[in-house]
Amino acid sequence: MLTDVQPRDAADETLALSTTEADKPSSLSGSRRLVLGSSLAALGLAIGGRLAVSPAAAQGAAPAGAPKGPQPFDYPGKDKGLTLLGDRPLVAETPESLLDDDTTPISKFFIRNNGQIPEPAKDAEGWQLSVEGEVEKPLTLTIAELKSRFAPQTFRMVLECGGNGRSFYQPAARGNQWTNGGAGCAEWTGVRLADVLKAAGLKETSKFTGHYGADPHLSGDTNREAISRGMPIEKALEPHSLIVWAMNGEPLPHIHGGPLRLVVPGWPASLSSKWLNRILVRTTPHDGQGMGGTSYRIPTIPLVPGSNVDGKSNFTDMTSMPLRAIISSPANGTRLPAAAREVALRGAAWAGDHEVAKVEVSLDAGQRWQAMTLARPKNRYDWVRWTGTAALPSDGYFELWVRATDSRGVAQPHVATNWNPQGYGSNPLHRIAILVG
Repeated sequence: MLTDVQPRDAADETLALSTTEADKPSSLSGSRRLVLGSSLAALGLAIGGRLAVSPAAAQGAAPAGAPKGPQPFDYPGKDKGLTLLGDRPLVAETPESLLDDDTTPISKFFIRNNGQIPEPAKDAEGWQLSVEGEVEKPLTLTIAELKSRFAPQTFRMVLECGGNGRSFYQPAARGNQWTNGGAGCAEWTGVRLADVLKAAGLKETSKFTGHYGADPHLSGDTNREAISRGMPIEKALEPHSLIVWAMNGEPLPHIHGGPLRLVVPGWPASLSSKWLNRILVRTTPHDGQGMGGTSYRIPTIPLVPGSNVDGKSNFTDMTSMPLRAIISSPANGTRLPAAAREVALRGAAWAGDHEVAKVEVSLDAGQRWQAMTLARPKNRYDWVRWTGTAALPSDGYFELWVRATDSRGVAQPHVATNWNPQGYGSNPLHRIAILVG
């Protein structure tokens, strides 16, 4: 699966992969697409061509009308290596090779919007958040008051789109065709959501939350929310669920929800409302935009892939994000010198509410696995950075596969499982290709 080929520096001569036909919907099986992609890579190298295979094409057929291949991305303050997945709303993912920092720089952090981007706040410190509903003392707090009334917290935590990995499903599911780049791990500074909720005086009937932001609906209809999701009160009261105003030590950028947003780690990032201005405490599950049906919900009974279902039965809200590991170096398509007999590897792994227990790499399609060295995370919900080396038996073409195993003993699958109409929970093994000589 030769996807997300990104140029590296001149020392790592990079192989670009491609064909015009690759951007057309394909009915080939996953294994035949992989062979086809490999053959095209070899052909591109032999003729000295610079070709390009789109991520969606390499993984399978793209939905009708989807952009063909990676699109140019140019946004103030953002790395031009990000891949544009949609411009209405604005969505861009980070290729795995750019996720090579312990703390993801703001410039490399993915973008996921659901509606229009609101106007920037003229007075960030005066931005107001209301807390109401099933509370004894409804609150309206400015950012300045949040800073003065509650103890600030800083944690490095993964934020991940619920649809990350969607492009790996067959047949294709609806939505932005993410590969593995709908995730990043930043340092978030703010106050515990639990502290604010407790200050409002939670009633015994407080069971769920509903979140609201200032982003207008795509249609411009002021009576409709762009997105408004919620969670069980137990998750809201976790000590790592934060109301944040800073990212990597800087004021929270506007494109990432500044001046104020939620960060609810380990669960779909759609819960981490941007431009946060209201929290409603409820007795029943929230019913806002993005709740119910097939929205951020997965089947409890396996579906026949391609089924047309409405999610009214045998579906449940997505909670903990799935286990995932990526190789961030070398980049997919890297060319090593002739006679190179080992390759240095590094990457990241994360596991939603769970912990990463081990990361392994294979050079023979999973017949044999080699354990990598894991760094200690800074705090819960931080990703685990891993490193290691792999021996290369000869010159030629190799695929490197990575898999993680979590604290429950659950390992990543070889292929995307539990197909659902909106493509949530897809986490197959990440693979890259390298050429030696």
